[in-house]
Amino acid sequence: MNDFKQDMTRIQQLIGTAFTAMGALVAMADGGVMQPQKLRRTLEQAVGGFESATVELRRLCERNMPPAGGAAYKPVVPRRDVTGTVELIDGNWLHITLNTLLPSVAFQVPVWLSDTIRRLLDEYESGGRSLPYYTRALMVIDEHSDIEGRRVFDQDNKSWKTVSNAIKGRVFPDDDQYTLGVALLSSRSSENACHITLLDSADAADFFAVRGGEYGL
Repeated sequence: MNDFKQDMTRIQQLIGTAFTAMGALVAMADGGVMQPQKLRRTLEQAVGGFESATVELRRLCERNMPPAGGAAYKPVVPRRDVTGTVELIDGNWLHITLNTLLPSVAFQVPVWLSDTIRRLLDEYESGGRSLPYYTRALMVIDEHSDIEGRRVFDQDNKSWKTVSNAIKGRVFPDDDQYTLGVALLSSRSSENACHITLLDSADAADFFAVRGGEYGL
């Protein structure tokens, strides 16, 4: 129970930091003035506090959630499909869809992103399915977005490294240059989602042929 209390104290601290930052942002929205550097710090504090609190709450639920109570149990909060999906394409290519765009590296390390990917892979395996494993892999990240939904346009300013760090060791051994190839693509779409495909590097030509419509797909 002491661990539970410590976890709750930590979560309250994170939320408190986030709410303090939100208060400053609300004051600015009501006509206050904030210098650009302070605005950046305040936004990072708000984002970081809420993201970290969410991840800690997820872990708290994992450790302390009582059994659901059978098939008749109905969740208090309806399940929302806002995270993403994992599927295997043709038995060879692992396709992960994130229902969000990659965050900017200007903010703190997005712990929610790596935690979400880990959970999606865990959920996929919990159904008795096995993840593929590639000795030499290609990771293709294809963001589907429109101009209005995207604020970070330069690929080197997006947190794509967080994706490879969350997957390495499970789908491929490491993310060094001789083990993992990376392709960062973009598609104009109103979907505003991130599509991540993992495949054996030997299948690269087939993948891009499929993407280009050469196989009529």
